[in-house]
Amino acid sequence: MLPQIYIARKIPVEVENYIAEHFRYKKWDRLEPIPREYLFEQLADCEGLLTSGTRIDQELLDHSPKLKVVSNISVGYNNFDLEVMRERKILGTNTPKVLDDTVADLILSLMLSVARRVPELDRYVRAGHWSSKDDENIFGVDVHHKTLGIIGMGNIGQAVAQRGKWGFGMNILYHNRHSKPDVEQALDAAYRSKEELLRESDFIVLMTPLTPETRHYIGEREFAMMKPSAVFINASRGATVDEAALINALRMKQIFGAGLDVFEQEPVDPKNPLLTMDNVVVLPHIGSATSQTRLEMGMLAARNLVDALYGRKPSQLVKELQDLYES
Repeated sequence: MLPQIYIARKIPVEVENYIAEHFRYKKWDRLEPIPREYLFEQLADCEGLLTSGTRIDQELLDHSPKLKVVSNISVGYNNFDLEVMRERKILGTNTPKVLDDTVADLILSLMLSVARRVPELDRYVRAGHWSSKDDENIFGVDVHHKTLGIIGMGNIGQAVAQRGKWGFGMNILYHNRHSKPDVEQALDAAYRSKEELLRESDFIVLMTPLTPETRHYIGEREFAMMKPSAVFINASRGATVDEAALINALRMKQIFGAGLDVFEQEPVDPKNPLLTMDNVVVLPHIGSATSQTRLEMGMLAARNLVDALYGRKPSQLVKELQDLYES
């Protein structure tokens, strides 16, 4: 009999057809998140779970006695309680690399949108306004030949650096847990301490994963170090930034503006002050949201499930759980 799995989010039909070849499955195909109690009921007889962002913790695993693998359709996996999964010998997989270029494209669009005030001036024109080309009230800041500082020089960080260097002639700085000489050579990039990068950069892109160590990694102290002309971009996880400190920095004009694809609370509170600020561009966590990339992510996540439940080591088993696999 084929293994039973549960699909806890809407997926492309091509991915579902592939899954149907290998599994019996049940699915949640609505756009809104699946209710947690309902998911518990569905998982009672499932060996695999295909999801994105569902909290995998003691409570969920207590309701999933047959579960063997959780396949995340995302790069990040801060929804995994790795300690509990290790205790239960539950494999966890993710989908890195296939979305690198798509997310990097979005980050560049945020940089340009904030710097040139594109959404703000779009609203300005739609409201029936027009201004002299010499009106400094509508001026933005240049992107080309500025200094781009990247915190987290992983695959996506490198893709952003390539676009900045070769597309806009930017000077590349980076901060990472470890220096990367090959990246430095390829992109003429320079390693900096966190503090040096914040002080020297015109554009600061945060791409660090969310861990206990990186929660509120950028806060009041860090914003105070940035240039008044700096543009801050966060496309990692919302909790890597102290949002109250960001709001204060924007209000006090400690920085020029911010571009955000992520928030501490998601969906974002409609009363969040960031939504009313003209110098902030906000998006609904859509870094990988193109049809082609979502298809590739879904297929990789499905292949991870197939490998895990048919006795093969998944190609994208998360590093913290690598030793759970027994060849």
